[in-house]
Amino acid sequence: MGVQPLYLEPRLEERLRSLLDSPGLLHTLIDALGSPLHVVVPDQIADNLQRFRSVYRSHRLSGQIFFAHKANRSSALLRRLAATDAGVDVASLGELQHALGAGLTPDRITATGPKNPEFLWLAARTSVTVGIDSPGELAHLAAVVRRHALPPCRILLRLSGFETAGVRILSRRSRFGSPARESASLLDAVERHRDVVDLVGVAFHLDTTSLDEKAAALEGCLRVLEECRSRGLRPSAVDVGGGFGVGYVADGGQWERYTTELTAAVLGTRPPLAWGGHGYGLRNEGGTLRGSLGLYPAHRPVAGARYLDELLASPAASFGGRPLAALLLEHLYDLHTEPGRALVDQCGLTLARVLEVRTQQAGGELLVRLEAKADDIALEDHGVLVDPVVLPREATRPGPGPHPVAVHLFGSLCLEADLITRRTVFLPRRPEPGDLMAFTNTAGYCMDFHATRAQHQPVGRKIAAWQDGGSWRWCLDDQYWPTTSVGGAQ
Repeated sequence: MGVQPLYLEPRLEERLRSLLDSPGLLHTLIDALGSPLHVVVPDQIADNLQRFRSVYRSHRLSGQIFFAHKANRSSALLRRLAATDAGVDVASLGELQHALGAGLTPDRITATGPKNPEFLWLAARTSVTVGIDSPGELAHLAAVVRRHALPPCRILLRLSGFETAGVRILSRRSRFGSPARESASLLDAVERHRDVVDLVGVAFHLDTTSLDEKAAALEGCLRVLEECRSRGLRPSAVDVGGGFGVGYVADGGQWERYTTELTAAVLGTRPPLAWGGHGYGLRNEGGTLRGSLGLYPAHRPVAGARYLDELLASPAASFGGRPLAALLLEHLYDLHTEPGRALVDQCGLTLARVLEVRTQQAGGELLVRLEAKADDIALEDHGVLVDPVVLPREATRPGPGPHPVAVHLFGSLCLEADLITRRTVFLPRRPEPGDLMAFTNTAGYCMDFHATRAQHQPVGRKIAAWQDGGSWRWCLDDQYWPTTSVGGAQ
């Protein structure tokens, strides 16, 4: 191979590593249930929850951790959470019904996102907390409660567009929530409907990895809570949403090297690194690099519970530079969080069988067709670049070959655009038909958020797996309950 291989080796914790060390089981599962196949690990989500809880304890804070259900529709993961003290954030009527059916009680459910009348009615009827994005939505909810003579509904006001004192921090626009500068009119609406709504607190949802932006948003929420108290309202909570992040790539040096080489490839100073010269948002305009890299920061040393810890330690400029956690504690505010991707970190993988391997041209990359659609393995749809793990069909060739190989991974649809990954993937050995490609850490958004039944090809089935002593056991996702796995009900 003429080019130096560029690896993006996956970050693997103990459970997923152990599962990959059981290739015989994984091949048997594919033989029985077909390709692609999603495997979720319910016990891992309980461990992840405890990591977040430890941050709460270290800052002496109370409040709920709501799993953002949209990240994965697995019944097994939701039922495992129901056996803990966690809650769930639902964003549709179907998700609310799923959460109630999985054993989550209404006091552990919050309803956010766009809501049709049926969603609002069931949320109010079951007394779950409703996130309100606008005065219009608040009026709609109030009308539902009055029309059906329901008890007062608990609400959180979702805000956006925060401004900061001192050094200006730009807060990106969001279509979720009302601008913080318009909080007065939102609170006016709350006061008009005080007979049918109970203001629990305020919230925000920011699609950003920036700690500064989120710290500014939390500080802005604290100022709005002060305004609430001046009006005689008694809110008790701040919901900081999700976006705590996940580290997908194990080695930060590999990530830095790849992004550097990708820039060089776009500028034409090295061979292309992606199909058709794709630049992931970067482009070459007359020798000048333009655009911005549209990729998820796959190596994130500060992510998940550690990200929350740093957010809470951030100083609030308009409160004398005091840590945000100290301000929450001083006012006895509950802290609510809505981790999605971060709560299902290391909670699953996706398997796809190799159908065909052929050479594009002499000395060039191999073309590898998988028995899966790009939508079944939607890592790149979320900007995530990470190498798959090859699980050979024949146990006699488990290790790397004499030379690494460059491959392009294609899906099974009759579309040029059905690319499992646009980039050139470097593998430690040549894959063969019948081998499995294991795409790790796909439980967060990458299993079913984009899945389709195009060309009558099936959506990947989903199973739950757990460790029982020194071996792995499994069942279909819908058949898993916390009583199924050993220790699952703890």
